[in-house]
Amino acid sequence: MSTEFDLGALLAERGGERYELHGKYLNHQLPRMLHTIGFDKVYERAEGAHFWDAEGNDYLDMLAGFGVMGLGRHHPVVRKALHDVLDAQLADLTRFDCQPLPGLLAERLLAHSPHLDRVFFGNSGTEAVETALKFARFATGRPRVLYCDHAFHGLTTGSLSVNGESGFRDGFAPLLPDTAVPLGDLDALARELRKGDVAALIVEPIQGKGVHEAPPGYLRAAQELLRRHKALLIADEVQTGLGRTGDFYAYQHEEGVEPDLVCVAKALSGGYVPVGATLGKDWIFKKVYSSMDRVLVHSASFGANAQAMAAGLAVLAVMENDRIVANARATGELLKSRLAALTDKYELLADVRGRGLMIGIEFGRPGSLKLRSRWTMLQAARKGLFAQMVVVPLLQRHRILTQVSGDHLEVIKLIPPLIVDETDVDRFVDAFTDVMDDAHSGGGLMWDFGRTLIKQAVANR
Repeated sequence: MSTEFDLGALLAERGGERYELHGKYLNHQLPRMLHTIGFDKVYERAEGAHFWDAEGNDYLDMLAGFGVMGLGRHHPVVRKALHDVLDAQLADLTRFDCQPLPGLLAERLLAHSPHLDRVFFGNSGTEAVETALKFARFATGRPRVLYCDHAFHGLTTGSLSVNGESGFRDGFAPLLPDTAVPLGDLDALARELRKGDVAALIVEPIQGKGVHEAPPGYLRAAQELLRRHKALLIADEVQTGLGRTGDFYAYQHEEGVEPDLVCVAKALSGGYVPVGATLGKDWIFKKVYSSMDRVLVHSASFGANAQAMAAGLAVLAVMENDRIVANARATGELLKSRLAALTDKYELLADVRGRGLMIGIEFGRPGSLKLRSRWTMLQAARKGLFAQMVVVPLLQRHRILTQVSGDHLEVIKLIPPLIVDETDVDRFVDAFTDVMDDAHSGGGLMWDFGRTLIKQAVANR
């Protein structure tokens, strides 16, 4: 073949244009936002829970690519599996055979959820949710799915219909006829179920937006109500699953909870090949795929591709052999306890919550007059600005990447790779303490940056 392609040469020649290219050809608001808050960094390489820039400075990743990098970046076992599967030159995606890797990954996943029987492989978390919604509707013969206020289940049309954040839904109507209920409100759930048209309740055991955990006993009681009304429980574990909360699945924290359908994605990819999976009970799958005529009634062109399956198998092998779930539980408890200890020290720090390595840090109205006036000024411009004021110096001063947990929320969400250790905890807590000291001093660069954010918020109105 005469065709040549040199990726390294292309990146060397054009890599410096990254922000200009994105602004011209992709989402033009992303580089604008990154320039505004000073997040327009140029990272040269990454490994584990760290990135490095061209000057060799290292950055601690407390975001994990929105939870995708469960094992950190470029884990050697996952890399080797992908090299191996490419070198094997498998006859992949023929569509009319049964390759071994999907069955092996399904078997491995189901071993962690023994009450479930079958798996559908797609390409993303939102596709896993779409699959669960379709399967629940078809299996029950009912049209409506319940979801919780402030839930996030994805951004395609079906999953957007069960998205509890209006900011994502606005302008995309009409959506599916689904109904929100408050997280933890069993009476509201029972009222909707009595109408007789509910196929399922979909719920995150811990909501990603704001890091709100379902109250103790809620999932089990909801499951009993749903079964009484012949409706299904769907657990969205796209972010909380695969060890994130200190259990393999977050719903397993509560004894006796056995969802009918479970959605996973993100960390299963190893950070390389997009993959989503919907796990379900045998009777549901057999109802959907009820005859040979319906064999392709729900499918995905790239679903169960060899690279994704190899990455998933490697991820599960590492998780099991290296006790990743146990590390998430222990390290998460250490991080959460050390942060919670600061709530008495800082009046702007309202709450620290979460489980495992999914932690929410919430800020609230201070008591002292000087800080209260500044807080009120920020809130009047746009709720969520103070949390952004904390995120920025964590990156600029301390080279730690974090995220605000949602629009108009004064919450920072920590979802680092599950391999972080005590040294990383020390680094984050020391940096966070420094930033909070600055915020409570009443002056300094933080509040100067706050004024910049206020101007930007007002200009965007």
